[in-house]
Amino acid sequence: MKTMFLLWHACFLLYLGDTLQALTYDYTATTECLEEAWKVQYGGGIIQNPEFDNGVEGWTVFGQGQIEERITKNGNKFIAALNRTQPSDGLSQRVQLIKGKLYAFSAWIQLSEGSEIISVKFRSPSGEYLHGGTVIAEQGCWSMLKGGIVATFSGLVDLTFETKNTSVEIWVDNVALQPFTKKQWRLHQEKTITEVKRRKVRFNATSKENIGAAGAKITLKRTKSGFPMGCEINLNILNNTKYQNWFASRFSITAFGNEMKWYFTEKTRGEEDYAIPDAMLQFCEQNNIDVRGHNIVWDDPRYQPTWINGETTSEELKEVVEKRMKSVILRYKGRLIHWDVENENLHFRFYENKLGENASAEFYARAYELDQKPILFMNEYNSIEFSEDEKSIPAEYARKLKNISSYYKETRDNGNETLPLGIGLQSRFVPGQPNLAYMRAGMDYLASMGFPLWLTEVFVDKGENQAKYLEEVLREGYSHPGVKGIVIWPTSPFSNECKMCLTDQNFNNTPNGDVVDKLIAEFSSSKTFEISANEQGISEVKLFHGDYEVTVSHSETNSYVKLKLEVTENSVNFVNVQLDDSFVSHLCM
Repeated sequence: MKTMFLLWHACFLLYLGDTLQALTYDYTATTECLEEAWKVQYGGGIIQNPEFDNGVEGWTVFGQGQIEERITKNGNKFIAALNRTQPSDGLSQRVQLIKGKLYAFSAWIQLSEGSEIISVKFRSPSGEYLHGGTVIAEQGCWSMLKGGIVATFSGLVDLTFETKNTSVEIWVDNVALQPFTKKQWRLHQEKTITEVKRRKVRFNATSKENIGAAGAKITLKRTKSGFPMGCEINLNILNNTKYQNWFASRFSITAFGNEMKWYFTEKTRGEEDYAIPDAMLQFCEQNNIDVRGHNIVWDDPRYQPTWINGETTSEELKEVVEKRMKSVILRYKGRLIHWDVENENLHFRFYENKLGENASAEFYARAYELDQKPILFMNEYNSIEFSEDEKSIPAEYARKLKNISSYYKETRDNGNETLPLGIGLQSRFVPGQPNLAYMRAGMDYLASMGFPLWLTEVFVDKGENQAKYLEEVLREGYSHPGVKGIVIWPTSPFSNECKMCLTDQNFNNTPNGDVVDKLIAEFSSSKTFEISANEQGISEVKLFHGDYEVTVSHSETNSYVKLKLEVTENSVNFVNVQLDDSFVSHLCM
């Protein structure tokens, strides 16, 4: 009877944990290759013997080859997979997946020699598999493979590690696979929003005699969100009042679809025309809308000015690129918050093939020399959307960004000055359920570099549940502690084909537009609310980042103060307010 009670109690606690208390998600990650692996996440989750304290217990060989226990010089145990003949041969463990659950995965990988891409795959006996993520593993240090899956079926699967080079040994340590329900995943988002997107502010209201103003009323209204939510625009906005009103009433940031690109501003060699982007930028400035510069150059050969491919030698190309950079950067100097310096530089190598391996890094260095204000972004697709695109996996992204940063330090004698780099993740998802576990893991990995991370071209292709999946992607981005802003990239309302429209041609919302409006209201609420000071004149409140109009009033002394308050992740959290008969303006930075 006692045993049955304990079993029931354990099941009840498991039920409570599943429905009421979400296991805290572990956002930690690193792009560095380390001498020793970090401690296993989640205690390994559902993985048996995750730290290999019991040798190979719970682990088997998938395919051909052998596995054996090894020990580092510091006494840490790990498993080596050797004598492999197929890419998927090696270490494996069978685990149970439950359809609809999200699984966070992490492991530490090292190779016996060289450097290779290692993937994790979950394979069913029937041949189905889910791709969970990749990392570039190396000899001599441990790399963190952080990924995840959304289970599209229930059943047993074999967790396997794969690399194309079968001659290397794969060394594995500290493996974790932690399942979460969708409800738990949402709770993680809400918890992070509360902890990261808000800051505690303490008001100390006193009289002019410096006595605590007991019962003082503090009224707060957010006038501007601290989280930029934006949308791409095109030239049609210049002559369409409905478009202008719809856009300016919603968004605080934008990027131009084509109008700043080289093929648009210099259609014929030597004949530049900036009239349209000039007018679009003026519209944005008049409406207090920040602009991301998109883009200086594009690495895809298909999207060069038509005159480049057939009319320029390598030396001429170098000259016209310099002319392009000086022309567009200096024209808009000080007016843009970002530049996408080189678009899609992981998938394509147009300039590096013609100008050398350091061409991209030189572009970033030159852009900074011409304008120090904008953050300089790499802008790439499939880094968080699709785990099987090896060209743009988070590890390749990090490697490229590090090369750009180190090139600047090596070639520019500027002491300890570093480039103001940014991580631009386009977030262009195909139809169907987005792999939010992989998306979050990729953002974790890249955010660990310390650069601002933006979702720059959010798009969910047309298909069943499109609006629902768009909301999931936007929530995932907004709630991540590393993400500093989002730009949506919808189909133009003037297009004949609506892949992801936010409105129809009369600017009435589609279901996608309703989702965006709902989230803007949720993320950027301007609702006025009131709090009261205690007997000492002290009151505390957690405020979302942003700008606030604040009025502090005290009925007993018939006095009040008006404040302007800016709340950021780095702003002060203690505001002294002295009530007087005069107006006081206070800026909290």
